Amino acid sequence: MRVIGLMSGTSFDAVEAAAADLALEGDSLLLRPLGHLSVPYPDEVRDLIAAALPPAATTTRTICALDTGVGQAFAGTAVRALRELCDGTAELVVSHGQTMHHWVEDGTVRGTLQLGQPAWIAEATGLPVVSDLRSRDVAAGGQGAPLAAMTDALLLSGLPGTPGALNLGGIANVTVLAPGAEPLAFDTGPANALLDAAVRHFTEGVADHDEDGRGAAAGRVSPELLRVLLADAYYRRPAPKTTGKEHFHLPYLLEALGAGPVPDTADVLATLTRLTAVTVADACRAHGVTQLVVSGGGVRNPVLMRVLAEELPGVPLRPSDDLGLPSAAKEALAFAVLGFLTAHGLPGALPSGTGARRAALLGSITPGRSPLRLPDPAARPPRLLRVTR
Repeated sequence: MRVIGLMSGTSFDAVEAAAADLALEGDSLLLRPLGHLSVPYPDEVRDLIAAALPPAATTTRTICALDTGVGQAFAGTAVRALRELCDGTAELVVSHGQTMHHWVEDGTVRGTLQLGQPAWIAEATGLPVVSDLRSRDVAAGGQGAPLAAMTDALLLSGLPGTPGALNLGGIANVTVLAPGAEPLAFDTGPANALLDAAVRHFTEGVADHDEDGRGAAAGRVSPELLRVLLADAYYRRPAPKTTGKEHFHLPYLLEALGAGPVPDTADVLATLTRLTAVTVADACRAHGVTQLVVSGGGVRNPVLMRVLAEELPGVPLRPSDDLGLPSAAKEALAFAVLGFLTAHGLPGALPSGTGARRAALLGSITPGRSPLRLPDPAARPPRLLRVTR
């Protein structure tokens, strides 16, 4: 099956698309990447997302406008992916949508909201669309995240020791595969979320991220600010756990800065970069990670990668590209995998990673132009991901 995966993360800067040929062969899932592309959101959609994200108040009209605007942006990206990556031929589109709220109370996820009406994608491409992948896991008692854990676990299963997979998006999440144990996956805390918020705040919107980590490189870590940030109870909660920008946002950062003398901008960025590295490293050490496969936008920040290596001496860091999955496209490919599993009647979430009572089939399916025809259910789930060329 040729599948297009669509993703926009907590940084909400663009819609990422990746296409792959996927097939089941015995206990292996074969994945042949066909390429990926990134299409920036229209400015008006991006501004609307930023204005509606927690802790801001919003309206049902804005939510409706976002559902349409995000859906149309995803549809346009899907059309390009179908034409440019798939030579006009694919059988399925999988859309993560744009997370607007992840409702967590006392460590329990009560609900999750991803916008981006899949009807726009189905209408534009003519293909069936799998969407709303997180809600079923939440209904089964899970955190609804991190859903990339299924792909991570299949990918790590061929590696020695206790490998881990780290994604550095707005939020950092890690999957750990210890010998003889069920995979463990959870959000470690912010990756780029607070960094991006700080850059936008201090530059009054002129810049939206710390390009190549240059701001952090020019500063020094503030021990006082780092101590305040690390006092957050989230870091001491046991896995499985999940978080997002409904927790780690600009007012959160401003409150931390208000606890003492405010360092200069470069020192704030250096401190936030160290915060990401420390919290990731603490999580990896706690679970005995012996090597770390890294993906996501944070891979492009050389300062963050250097600081992470300092915090994890003796633990090799390698990009997911080394295993055949482009780091910039891994999450989009991971959702392509989840949609493929759904189409074949296979669960896509790991209860050991999300905390769900059982492994559930994920997502809702919007038919394309033709009558919906799904493959025969697969006999058994895969145990290994093999990336082919």
